[in-house]
Amino acid sequence: MATYVEAVRGSHSMDKSITLPPDEIFRNLENAKRFAIDIGGSLTKLAYYSTVQHKVAKVRSFDHAAKQESDGEPLYEISVQEEITARLHFIKFENTYIETCLDFIKDHLVNTETKVIKATGGGAYKFKDLIEKKLKLKVDKEDEMSCLIKGCNFVLKNIPHEVFVYAKHGDSEFRFQNTHPDIFPYLLVNIGSGVSIVKVEAEDRFERIGGSSIGGGTFWGLGALLTKTKRFDELLQLASRGQHTSVDMLVKDIYGGAYGCLGLTGDLIASSFGKSATAEKEFSKEDMAKSLLHMISNDIGQLACLYARLHNLSRVYFGGFFIRGHPVTMHTITYSINYFTKGEVQALFLRHEGYLGAIGAFLKGAEEDNPNQYCWGENYAGSSGLLSVSPELNPMQRERSGTFLFDMLEMDRLERQLVNLPLLQDSSSYIPDTVDLTEDTLAREYWLCCFEEALDGVVKRAIASQKDQPEAAERAEKFRQKYRDKLQTLRHQPFAYGSLTVRSLLDTREHCLNEFNFPDPYSKIKQKENDLALKSYQRVLKTLEELSWEQRQIALVRGLLAGNVFDWGAKAVSDVLESDPEFGFEKAKQQLQERPWLVDTYNQWIERLKGPPHKCALFFVDNSGMDIILGVFPFVRELLSRGTEVVLASNSGPALNDVTNGELQILTERIAAMDPAIQASLSEDRLTLVQSGSSSPCLDLSRLDKVLATVVRERGTDLVVIEGMGRAIHTNYYAALSCESLKLAVIKNSWLADRLGGKIFSVVFKYEVPSIIQGHH
Repeated sequence: MATYVEAVRGSHSMDKSITLPPDEIFRNLENAKRFAIDIGGSLTKLAYYSTVQHKVAKVRSFDHAAKQESDGEPLYEISVQEEITARLHFIKFENTYIETCLDFIKDHLVNTETKVIKATGGGAYKFKDLIEKKLKLKVDKEDEMSCLIKGCNFVLKNIPHEVFVYAKHGDSEFRFQNTHPDIFPYLLVNIGSGVSIVKVEAEDRFERIGGSSIGGGTFWGLGALLTKTKRFDELLQLASRGQHTSVDMLVKDIYGGAYGCLGLTGDLIASSFGKSATAEKEFSKEDMAKSLLHMISNDIGQLACLYARLHNLSRVYFGGFFIRGHPVTMHTITYSINYFTKGEVQALFLRHEGYLGAIGAFLKGAEEDNPNQYCWGENYAGSSGLLSVSPELNPMQRERSGTFLFDMLEMDRLERQLVNLPLLQDSSSYIPDTVDLTEDTLAREYWLCCFEEALDGVVKRAIASQKDQPEAAERAEKFRQKYRDKLQTLRHQPFAYGSLTVRSLLDTREHCLNEFNFPDPYSKIKQKENDLALKSYQRVLKTLEELSWEQRQIALVRGLLAGNVFDWGAKAVSDVLESDPEFGFEKAKQQLQERPWLVDTYNQWIERLKGPPHKCALFFVDNSGMDIILGVFPFVRELLSRGTEVVLASNSGPALNDVTNGELQILTERIAAMDPAIQASLSEDRLTLVQSGSSSPCLDLSRLDKVLATVVRERGTDLVVIEGMGRAIHTNYYAALSCESLKLAVIKNSWLADRLGGKIFSVVFKYEVPSIIQGHH
């Protein structure tokens, strides 16, 4: 144990256990400061703040005044710089390991300014001396309930797929809810030994409005007396195999069927354990455990519903060791809430529920850093995700309460404050992703295989992007291993990181690349393609200017679509681009589907263009090279010439060959030097560049840079253009906006095209006017 920690992962057999060195569990300890610990009855949760140094790709413009266009010169230089970012680490392990873990931390803790460790949970008293002796830190105890609430607010605000509904018989057991940015007010029902019911109204405003002494401890205690089983998990296992009807008295046992005039069905429990008073026979342990579980869950469920009604709250979260990811208890609580509220209130559970106390204690200790002023994002590369903890699956593995032995959550501090796009019709019902792969088995199989097959190409590209670094191959190999492991986990546990979507698979890949210092594997390709496209810019404009108005509009749209073909993220395209260096803009146009397109509302768009100009268009751009320079710019130029202001939104950080805000600044400057119309729009502030706050090939309109939201509001944006497969098909295909929108993309994946009823290189051109505006035109 001293050198290696066994981390049992996944819900397959015991031989799947992975042996992890402690430095892969307690990561970045050398920079750690600010510790917090939450010690429960059987599990310890540790939290600390650390900094991570990693490479970022930066672009900067050459001084062009000094040397006029010499043909071979690249447009800008790419430098890789070291950047330091803040990261939060949360680790969960069993109390039996506490001493070993403290020893490991003591040996690796370099930072001497840390003097205090914040502690919460019942065990904080029990282990106080041990912690102080081992770590030479003073234990500073924090109130358990306020830590819990603080932690709960933090995960609800920062993790989009934190909350789920449990559906035992659904296609996917876990249905993730998109967290609404306004998380208050809510009810938290914490089921530990007893039950506490807390109403939370604001960041620091909460009140315990009720509770009960009949809780998890009651189930455990009475269960132990009835079945002689001392272990909580074993009790749950017994219950999951039992039949409560042999012990409980049902309505039909009394009335021979339903009790119609009171609206009671025959199968309803009339009296828990009611049969055991009169029956002569012995009852099985399984049946007694099941009856007890129903009795306590129904009692808590009814109590929770009454308090929710009394205080008019529709969001009710359940937590505490009684729940902690146990399907048996989640199912009985869900059933009970559903029954008592006639389906009006859903029982909600939290993916990181076990961490709330530790997160809260940590936040209390870090108040001078004010972590709440930042947005944080889950780092998929360093988090182990929610693994299924069904007791039925593997009794061997479920040795002790809750989950497997080690479980990690890491969160990175985001540079930008993220907010909703103000133009969403209803931010509370907005779901970015078009398909939830946890519910669609065929699509899940396809995409997991697709990402696995693309792995070789990604590794090759990563190594090529750092030719000058001899250890790049070794890092790329580690990346492959890590990402392949993630894909394996997701095959068996699709819900490990919340909803599984094409977006989450892409984002996980980006996180893993960054983890091994490949910040921008496509930087050199983007540089080359931008240079190439700039050489054709004036020629493309000249061709467009010779056309009549009608012809020009369709040519602009076809140009936009042709540009969108140049996507290294699509295997069908990257294969062509690698084998045929001559594949250019004109060839791409020939690949496009002829009209009518797969989705084709072009005629409505043209009619709209004959009307008054839009006030301001927000354009979410996609790829570098031909796409942005020969597709987007001519299209934007036309909008500007109509008198429409344009805001170009591009990624804050690199993903695939998408153009980043840094690159776009330089490209725009270069285009302006060749094109007086763009030059004028820039100097009159009618063309603006903003960053989206995202580093993903997809687009979540509920997590955008605050500056972008402000610009959108101030300029009275009345048209949103979303371009490309990642942003307009995998995400936002169904997004409802409160202004006109144009979603357009070329389908560069034959499986997806087939599913949408088309062929590869089919075109989606979806112009939408919300019903509220339709009457005005």
